Amino acid sequence: MAIRDLLSPSRWKRPRHAAPEGQRWYAIGDIHGCYELLNALIRTIDSDDEQRGVADTRLLFLGDYIDRGPNSRGVIELMMKLDLGDDKVVFLMGNHEEVLLATAEGNRRAAALLHKMGGRETLLSYGVSAQDYDYADPPGIVDMVRSAIPREHLDWLAALRSSYRAGGYFFAHAGIRPGIPLADQAPSDMRWIRRDFLSHAASHGPMVVHGHSVTTEIDERANRIGIDTGAYASGRLTALGIEGAQRWYLQTGTPDA
Repeated sequence: MAIRDLLSPSRWKRPRHAAPEGQRWYAIGDIHGCYELLNALIRTIDSDDEQRGVADTRLLFLGDYIDRGPNSRGVIELMMKLDLGDDKVVFLMGNHEEVLLATAEGNRRAAALLHKMGGRETLLSYGVSAQDYDYADPPGIVDMVRSAIPREHLDWLAALRSSYRAGGYFFAHAGIRPGIPLADQAPSDMRWIRRDFLSHAASHGPMVVHGHSVTTEIDERANRIGIDTGAYASGRLTALGIEGAQRWYLQTGTPDA
């Protein structure tokens, strides 16, 4: 083979797992009502982005903005301010948002599940008193969600995407169903799947970036990257940075007061 053939641009291959050319992505893991941690991580991202120089910078949030932590309302309001209505900032729906929306629609089983998943903290952040909540049954929780959470907040949550593709990366809150084409993935799987996805070692094609399954450290494998580091309990909220074939991680270290 001639040297000129080796140097031909047609032989230059971008790595399989690379961001679209010129784009710099920051994907943020499960926030769970940790408003102060979110603000701290955004400041860290701003600083990191500035140090790395000019690029088409984009943010992606992997879902689970609510429950467990102390200020779900503050998180949602900040998310809505960041929403520019384009792909510069992408928001995915997590299973916690799905349960809240089902509760708002009157689903009593969802209301009971919301309680088990940390919905008490969400409703307290919207002004519901602890005493009223602690005496509520599932129908009462439905009423509280409907009366305490502004309709515009619920509408915003209902419009969230289930997944997003950027170059060699595929983002979904919980992961994907192995063996199913990406275009045919069920939203419920992408918000809830756990064991079948986590135990699958073969390639999914693109690198799948997810939250949902808490790990004490960043969970990077050959076919997936998990960045839910349990912010509400650990005080560490994690972001994955991607540019070209490079990737790096940013974390907060100060728990909510």
